[in-house]
This record gives sequence, structure tokens and C-alpha cells, in this order.
Amino acid sequence: MSVNKKYDVVALGELNVDILLNSIQGFPEIGKEKFAKEMTVTLGSSTAIFAANIARLGVKTVFAGMVGKDSFGSLVKETLLQRGVSDQYVIESSEYATGATVVMNFGEDRANLTYQGAMDVMSLEDIPAAVFENTKHVHISSIFMQSALMKDLHKILERASEAGVTVSLDTQWDPCEKWNFDYRNMLPLIDAFLPNETELKFITGKEDLAEAVDAIRPYLKNAAVVKCGRLGSILVTKESASMMPAFLNKSVVDAIGAGDSFNAGFISGFVRGLDLEKCQKLGNLTGAINTTAAGGTGAFTSLENVIKTSEEKFGIDLKSLL
Repeated sequence: MSVNKKYDVVALGELNVDILLNSIQGFPEIGKEKFAKEMTVTLGSSTAIFAANIARLGVKTVFAGMVGKDSFGSLVKETLLQRGVSDQYVIESSEYATGATVVMNFGEDRANLTYQGAMDVMSLEDIPAAVFENTKHVHISSIFMQSALMKDLHKILERASEAGVTVSLDTQWDPCEKWNFDYRNMLPLIDAFLPNETELKFITGKEDLAEAVDAIRPYLKNAAVVKCGRLGSILVTKESASMMPAFLNKSVVDAIGAGDSFNAGFISGFVRGLDLEKCQKLGNLTGAINTTAAGGTGAFTSLENVIKTSEEKFGIDLKSLL
């Protein structure tokens, strides 16, 4: 890891709270009132899950995002600090409220409703220059949920490149399903591109995964890793593409945040200077560890717990990979 920078990773992007409603009577219907028997308010967002989990893997992590000056914003900042993530570059807005996602769980089905709030208005103009000066690596996620950040994305990537900072990007799902991501111009500025197989096919406009992989290959700066769920992941470079099987958990609690945990594992290896195959193995492992506890961060309460789970559930000495 870098000894010259204050942080190894800055997680850049969306911050919100998740309002989880469980044991609901059914999904809402116009003109009707229904009850939920359980409610939890917690830190949300893919980027925050990534940040919390990579910090637990021993990586010096700071967050750069925007929240409102409200109780939800306070909850977000307090939770980041509790998870070992610095909030030095978290901006508090007096004009915009903190974003929130209402998650309604009914049986095996789920419905989400998101208010983007402050996370939709943060742009390059809001990001302090010190973000690029004080870190070794920038991770960006969920760009389709952040219109101002998306508009400035190419400039942000250029700024990172000029500062000698490496970048990883996980686009995540596009709620509008327009998939306006100019991968031909963006990928040459991204060191680690981390989509899942469905997202990659939509981004490239290809129905076949092999064709989607071939479409991005000429534009890769370094590598892409395509997450394929229970099948594992595909490490892609300009020269090759190789599938690595997943570590399978026979008793999955839930898979919320598994992709973000994969990202945390992969980038924890990447900033340590490990070769790409070891980074991929770390990603597969941390993605699997994620499924052993509820929520995106439940399995990452401490490095000791992650090491123990790795050994007991998957027979892997995590310390030998870090």
C-alpha cells in the first residue's frame, strides 16, 4: 500500500439511508393503507457498502459524497466512522436533503423506492482537489443514480489520471434503463471496470456475454472483471479472458451487497499491488463471505471475523492473500 498518501482508497459517490420494511402485509396499493411489522433504518448505497467492507480488510479508506444537514445525514456520517471509514470529504448540504431508499420486502420479492436528494447533485465542482492529492485509488459506483456525477464523469477520470490516481468503476443498474455509458471513451481511463454480466450486456448492447466481453476488450486500460453470481467471475484483459469459479456458500443468508463486497476484495488486493488473478480470487472470496450474514456489511464486522469466516466456511487462509 501507498506510504506517501494519507488514504489508500477514496469511495466517491452516493450516500443514502435504507429504510427497510419487513413483514409487510403486501405491496402498496393506491388508496389503501398497509402495515409493516418491522422497520430498520441503516446506512445504504453500494459505494458505502464497498467503503465499509474494504476498510474492514485493512485498507485506509475515506468517503467523498454529499448528504443533507439532517438526521439522516448524521446517521450516515456516524455509521461511516463506526465502520472505520473517514468522513473527511463528506459534504453537508443546507439546500438538499440526504437521499433515502425505502426497501419493502414481501416474501422473496422486493420493491425499492429511492429519493436521490443530495447524492444526485454532487458534481466535480463539489469535490475538493485534496481528494485526488491524498489518495492512491478512487472507486466510483452507481453512476446512473447520480446525474451530476455522471455528467462530469469523464472529467473526473481525467483528473484522477493527471494526479496519478488509479480508478475502479462499477456502473451498477440503470433505473431508467437507458444505459448511456460511453464505454469507448471511458474505459481507457479506468484501471478496473467491475460490472456484472447483465449490466455489461446492456452497456455494450450485446445479447451474448462473450460478444459483450469482446466489445470492451480493445478499450481496456488494464482489466475488467465481470461478476457472474454463483458461476464466479471473468477476468478480462486485452489479451485474454478467464473464468474463476465462485466460492459457494451452501447456506446463504442473503446476497445483498455481494457485488459490492466482491469489489472491496478485488480493490483491496489491487491497491496492495497483487497480481490480477489474486485480486480476482479475493473478490470471489469476499463476495461469498458477504452471503454468510444479513445485509451488505453484516459479515464484515471486523477483520478477525472475516478471516474466521473465510477459514471455517471456505477453507481459505485470507491472511495469505492479503
